[in-house]
Amino acid sequence: MTTPPTLMPAGQAAGAVLRSLPVTIGLMARRRIRLPRDNVGLRIRFADGTEAPVFRETVITRPPPPEPCILVVAFELRVVRGRGHALFRRESLLNTVLFAGFPGLVSKLWLADDEQGRYRGLYEWDGAASAEAYARALWRVLALVSRPDSIGYHLVPGLDRLALFDGCRREDRAEHQSGWWLPTQVDPPAR
Repeated sequence: MTTPPTLMPAGQAAGAVLRSLPVTIGLMARRRIRLPRDNVGLRIRFADGTEAPVFRETVITRPPPPEPCILVVAFELRVVRGRGHALFRRESLLNTVLFAGFPGLVSKLWLADDEQGRYRGLYEWDGAASAEAYARALWRVLALVSRPDSIGYHLVPGLDRLALFDGCRREDRAEHQSGWWLPTQVDPPAR
């Protein structure tokens, strides 16, 4: 993973999270936060050879973004092992209040830990600047529970999730062989 050029100051990150809370509460009150199950169980393989299943999806009911951007975040928890992963996945639903109110959020696919113990979030945003501001604030939150050297994020401006997944089938992705962030194959849930 790579460190962002400048970490957001802790106070600024805390302020961003606190400002998102009333927005999240408003979205919840208007029933604009949904947890569809259609993509739960998708298995996503990445260019680095790892794969992980989607265990939750969060969607904000809103018009399509005029400036779509993909944000992929990854981290490894410090002390969670074994059955603790299942507990973390259940508890993580509570974390929705920390991010759903950030400006520009469209959706998030929550991926379970992969073979290396790394969790990922695959987000859709409206605007790369909004996505990066969120990622820089999230970094401070993740640093409380994750190995700091394991936290990373990658932005892909100009794409929504469908376009990103359509690109999985193209052969011109060879230049990203070590891309922990780049989906190379998406398999439907086994039902």
